[in-house]
Amino acid sequence: MSSLCGGLPPELCEQLAREQQVIKIKLERRRYGREVTIIEGLDEREVDLKKLASQLKSKLATGGTYKKGRIELQGDHRHRVKEILVEMGFPEENIIIVE
Repeated sequence: MSSLCGGLPPELCEQLAREQQVIKIKLERRRYGREVTIIEGLDEREVDLKKLASQLKSKLATGGTYKKGRIELQGDHRHRVKEILVEMGFPEENIIIVE
């Protein structure tokens, strides 16, 4: 991350990275009618997706995983995930909920 931001402080670099990402939150239906909330568009080099997935699972009291550059959460949590990401410093206008 530091190589991308030159001599900027890590906090500022992380904030810039968050502002440049377009995050898509969508719902997928799996077998037997199970719903899974999918979060895509986060840059793995800029954000620790494993840590973010853990924080989201904890705040939402649900199961989930991090796979292939995206976060999967059990159940329909689209709107609540957006609220949590905004609280974490991601710009609201860069978060798109796919209905």
